[in-house]
Amino acid sequence: MSNNFISDWLPVTVTLATFAILTWIAQRLLFNTLKHTGDENIFARQLAMLTLMLVGLVTVVIMLPVSESLELQILSLIGLVLSGLLAFSSTTLFSNLMAGALMRFTQPFRTGDFISFDTYFGRVTELGLFDCEIQTQTRELVSIPNSALVKKPVSVIRRSGTIISVELSLGYDLHHSRIDDLLLQAAIQTELEEPFVHITHLGDFSVSYKVSGLLVEVKNLLTARSNLHRHVLDCLHDNDIEIMSPTFISQHAGPDVERKIAHSPAFNQVQSVTTAEDVVFDKAEQAQQQASDKVAILEQIKSLEAQMPDTEKDQRKAMERRIDTLQQELSEIKSVVETPEDE
Repeated sequence: MSNNFISDWLPVTVTLATFAILTWIAQRLLFNTLKHTGDENIFARQLAMLTLMLVGLVTVVIMLPVSESLELQILSLIGLVLSGLLAFSSTTLFSNLMAGALMRFTQPFRTGDFISFDTYFGRVTELGLFDCEIQTQTRELVSIPNSALVKKPVSVIRRSGTIISVELSLGYDLHHSRIDDLLLQAAIQTELEEPFVHITHLGDFSVSYKVSGLLVEVKNLLTARSNLHRHVLDCLHDNDIEIMSPTFISQHAGPDVERKIAHSPAFNQVQSVTTAEDVVFDKAEQAQQQASDKVAILEQIKSLEAQMPDTEKDQRKAMERRIDTLQQELSEIKSVVETPEDE
């Protein structure tokens, strides 16, 4: 009886051990050795692990020392359970999985991009299997399900530049040509390219203006918006121009009435050493820098590997050492980013 027990269950034990070893090797290979391939490829690695585990489960069932009819019943039960899980979770896990796969093909945004979704605005820090993580303007990390990103529009700020603008209201007693010049001056001081001014509304008591310009360095988006507001205030107030609300009713008694306008102070203003983006989007900046460094290092490795067949033996050894060094740098970059923030 013991011999029959061993002969019946030995294949099952060997199969379990084999797939356990394969799973461990795949885990090491996909998430340690190949971790330098970046967060953009984590979806394929996670899907490969899931497929391997499902194949292992089916193989173990086939190797069980049971009758063929019972084996088919077990496989049918597994299929029924999986179908039920997919059916009941079609609006959650499965939909997020399919949405994640779709986003890998369309690539609407990448790590480090500014995106606006629903009521959230921030920079992408991670593209996961089921969700996307962004870092908001308050430095919070928000996970958005992939299915939600597919169902609703997502606004992505282009890396080549974006338009920033300021709207304000001024009185009818000011000619628009003078205002245009001052607002353009404010945009130039903010270092915006190709600035322009529009009159957006003629109200009952005020005129609405909108000054805009192209910001090339989108990483400094928050600071640039603040600087544009600041320079608009300075340019207008220093020229004795009063900014008012669209609902403000002007009732000046005469031309000699005193206006309370804040002018630029004569003393030196304190300049902030740190920009807001360095503090607010630290993880997103780190993720984008990591992706850029990986691309640069992988290009170096590819170039060295292409040159190796045509080089001499001594130079080939030097290239191999250089490739090993670059591979180590890739691993170090990933390990630094994976370290928890609180440690």
